[in-house]
Amino acid sequence: MSMHDQKTVAIVGGSGYAGGEFLRLALNHPHLNVTQVTSERNAGTMVSMVHPNLRGRTNLKFRRAAELDEADIIVLALPHGNAAKKIAEYEARGKIIVDLSADFRLKDPEVYRATYGEDHPTPDKLGEWVYGNPELHREDLRGATRIACAGCFATSVILALYPLLKLGVLLPKDIIATGLVGSSAAGASASDSSHHPERAGSLRVYKPVGHRHTAEAQQELPGHFPLHLTAISTPRVRGILTTAQAWIPDGYSDRDVWSAYREVYAQEPFIRIVKVAKGIHRYPDPMLLDGTNYCDIGFEMDMDTGRVVLMSAIDNLVKGTAGHAIQSLNIALDWPETTGLEFAGLHPA
Repeated sequence: MSMHDQKTVAIVGGSGYAGGEFLRLALNHPHLNVTQVTSERNAGTMVSMVHPNLRGRTNLKFRRAAELDEADIIVLALPHGNAAKKIAEYEARGKIIVDLSADFRLKDPEVYRATYGEDHPTPDKLGEWVYGNPELHREDLRGATRIACAGCFATSVILALYPLLKLGVLLPKDIIATGLVGSSAAGASASDSSHHPERAGSLRVYKPVGHRHTAEAQQELPGHFPLHLTAISTPRVRGILTTAQAWIPDGYSDRDVWSAYREVYAQEPFIRIVKVAKGIHRYPDPMLLDGTNYCDIGFEMDMDTGRVVLMSAIDNLVKGTAGHAIQSLNIALDWPETTGLEFAGLHPA
C-alpha cells in the first residue's frame, strides 16, 4: 500500500510502558505511520535506547512535547491528569485523539471528583469521548475522533461480567473481584514498591478497597449492584488475572453461563472462552497472553451454593491498554478490526 493510505501518528509520552507498547504495535500496523514520539526526559535520544525491543524497527528520536507537529492521530500516554489540562493544545494538532490515561473515561464530573479527589479540568468535554472498550462500544467507536481507553483492571472485570449481567444470569447482589496484577501496570517510574528486592517474589495487597477502576466498571456494566475490587501485586511483569465471585438465580446452571457468553461474544475476535475438562490449561492464564490482544475468560460453578467464579486474563499493556486502543482505532477508521493485532502469544513463555 502507498503512504497516502496511511495515517500519521504522534505519541505524546512515549517513553513509558503504555506509549512504548502502542509504538510497538503501530510499527507493525499497515495503516499507521508513527512520525513523532515525545519525552521530556529523553528528548534527543533514540527511541530504541528506551525501548530496546524496537532496535532496527524505528529511527525516531524523542522530542519535547512543545515541538509537537500536526498529525492525523495524537496518542496521549501521559500520567493521570496531564492530558486533560492541555487537551486544547493536542486538539489543535490532531483530528483524532486517543487518550491512554484515565482523564476522559468517566462521563459524570461528580463521579470523577469522588474517584480522583479533584475537579475535572474540562468537564464540558467529557461527553465527547467514547469509552475505548470495543466489545461494548463498537457502534459508538465507528467514526469516533475522541477515544478514552479503558483501564486495564476495569477491562478484565468488565469483559468477565458484561454478558452475564446483560442477560440477567447473575443475581443483582454484591460482586467481589480480585485482580492479580503484573508490575508493569504501575508504570515505568521507579518507586519503593517496585524496587527489585521489595517486589521480587512478593504477593502484596496494594489496594484492598477503593480501587479507582471501580467507577468505570460500574459506569459500563448493566444494572445497579455493589461491585468490590481488590488488587494484588505479583512478581510477573505483564498480565492481570481477575477472579470474580458472583451468584446465579435458583434454577440456573453452568449451561446458562455458557449460553450467555456464547450469545454476546460469539463474533468477538479477541474474546476466548476457556473451559477445558482436563489438562493443566483448564482456566485462563495471563502467561499465555503476553504481547497479545486476547482476553481469555473461564468460569467454574458450585451448584450446591449457586456461586460462580468467573476468571479473566489479559496482558495489561495490550488488551488492557495499547491493544484495545489500536482495536478501537481500527473500528473508528473502518479498517479490519484485527489489523496489527494478530500475534498469538508464546508457549512456553
